[in-house]
Amino acid sequence: MANYIYDSRGNAVGFIRGRYIHSLNGTAIGQLNGTHVHKLSGGYVGELHKDMVVDKHLGNYGNIGNPGNPGNRGSVNYGYPDVFQTLLE
Repeated sequence: MANYIYDSRGNAVGFIRGRYIHSLNGTAIGQLNGTHVHKLSGGYVGELHKDMVVDKHLGNYGNIGNPGNPGNRGSVNYGYPDVFQTLLE
């Protein structure tokens, strides 16, 4: 079963399966190392906080290397900037 990731407006924007983050169309776009979120290419993006990818201003955790529609739950602000879109850049 997948855990959904939401943006700051409350829209589902992706999901977690195993240690990978996928866009809603199923494409793998990121990877998890604990709560640290990285692009598939390995670059650090932000932190997984509750059900969002956010910038907690913790610094840069470096590059970990390349590893090879549920609706709207309502707007939520955890006090950190939403950085999920960085995975798509």
